[in-house]
Amino acid sequence: MVSPIDIQKALSGMDYPAGKQQIVQHARDNGGDEAVLDALEKIDDREYEGPSGVSAAVFD
Repeated sequence: MVSPIDIQKALSGMDYPAGKQQIVQHARDNGGDEAVLDALEKIDDREYEGPSGVSAAVFD
């Protein structure tokens, strides 16, 4: 199970707005584990304005 803290750690330093693929790639490059990457792969393919929007999409 992934936590909001894990998501935010993986996305630290991310420039927004950003699309799903940019977010997933940043998390991968930033050392996100498989649970984080799997969760991010499931979010809607759209542009996100900030980390709170990504977290909302993951935990919605």
